[in-house]
Amino acid sequence: MVGSGHLGANGTVEPLSEDFDASAVIKEPVPPTVAESENVKRAIVLGKNVHTLCLEVTEPDADDEITGERDAYMASVLSKYKKSLTERTKHHLGYPYNLDFDYGALSQLQHFSINNLGDPFIESNYGVHSRQFEVGVLDWFARLWEIEKDEYWGYMTNCGTEGNLHGILVGLVLSLTLFNILQIWKEHDYIVKYDICRREVLPDGILYASQESHYSVFKAARMYRMDCVKIATLHTGEIDCNDFQAKLLLHKDKPAIVNVNIGTTVKGAVDDLDLVIKTLEDTGFSRDKFYIHCDGALFGLMMPFVKLAPKVSFKKPIGSVSVSGHKFVGCPMPCGVQITRLEHINVLSNNVEYLASRDATIMGSRNGHAPIFLWYTLNRKGYRGFQKEVQKCLRNAHYFKDRLREAGVGAMLNELSSTVVFERPHDEEFVRKWQLACQGNIAHVVVMPNVTKGKLDDFLNELVEKRAQWFKDDKFQQYCIASEVGETCCLCPLHKGK
Repeated sequence: MVGSGHLGANGTVEPLSEDFDASAVIKEPVPPTVAESENVKRAIVLGKNVHTLCLEVTEPDADDEITGERDAYMASVLSKYKKSLTERTKHHLGYPYNLDFDYGALSQLQHFSINNLGDPFIESNYGVHSRQFEVGVLDWFARLWEIEKDEYWGYMTNCGTEGNLHGILVGLVLSLTLFNILQIWKEHDYIVKYDICRREVLPDGILYASQESHYSVFKAARMYRMDCVKIATLHTGEIDCNDFQAKLLLHKDKPAIVNVNIGTTVKGAVDDLDLVIKTLEDTGFSRDKFYIHCDGALFGLMMPFVKLAPKVSFKKPIGSVSVSGHKFVGCPMPCGVQITRLEHINVLSNNVEYLASRDATIMGSRNGHAPIFLWYTLNRKGYRGFQKEVQKCLRNAHYFKDRLREAGVGAMLNELSSTVVFERPHDEEFVRKWQLACQGNIAHVVVMPNVTKGKLDDFLNELVEKRAQWFKDDKFQQYCIASEVGETCCLCPLHKGK
């Protein structure tokens, strides 16, 4: 029967069982956790080994075009996989992805290989591109972050990490020595040539980032061989500017490249941009001696629509801002937006004859479909649409935090955030079912536009039932989260009532 079999060892089609799940062909137990004590640190619980779950690629038989058996098999696998995705989407709470979108109108474009290789503002010889959509999206974000069209440069990245890599690279290049002496030996002659160097190979600037910055920031430091100074944070996850100043004073002779978080990964904390700038200036760093990159992966798009929230604006002395397109906006493929000042990008740009364009991006080929998806949803929602969604997320986040605490679960919610932090569940299967992100004794739920109060209630009801089992007969002890979120947010026996 069409769509109801799989290929056996001899290439013939065998029936698939009714309970076949394309995302979990082979069951594998969750790796055991290490009990935490004063002398034993919790082991990181890694996910399942995908090699035990992969769907093998096999060669088609000679008569497959006639029998259609392989097409039937693949249709069956995809159908089952779609059901699996639908089920997993119902139980998605821990990662900042807006799963509420409908791009059916764009399906007509999936037949084209759209590639925006090179500079988005200079057309290349490859004609199947979407630069007109990409620049429209960039202009929208430039208005949001208050920089004129003729003063900015940017591009659509493949993810938020690429935005961070690019922003930090621009800061690094600007911090380095301008000229490099190249000595070229020629027969009978010495020629000394002064040329603008590829300054990214002569690292001088120091990268400063809070310890709760996204891991891609520290990846950038390793990739670019930069000195990186980690700054302590407050219980909220916000950068501690007293520690920041103390560490700046140790390196006053070096330019400062500073990563400012517009929403940290775990706690959703927003660094005080104005205080960071004041700290730099008070410590004696003039504006030509520091560069600020703002990592706004999630909240970079939410904060402009929060009343009384501090502004992320190029009217302040910042160098770049990046945001993810697949998070709050809601896009089916990972993507992002990176904006910097036009004056900064010239030192990174190369003319590429092969493309008939310039290139200052990190990647070569860039997804040309992603700009169309973002252009489509920005036009449909507009500023007012995003404002409504932000307000809804913040309301639901406060509702969820209050319900957790009413149920005796320690919880914290930062003022400008929709990320609710609470005690880590004791059951890794429960963690995986709801796709929670965990770190130490805490987990979090990121309340996105697709997360309703009903979904939060379902999660909380199941969590309360599980906790009754975990804490029965002192099988487990309630986690103390005071060291991670502060005593006032912890409801363990030691801190409850304080």
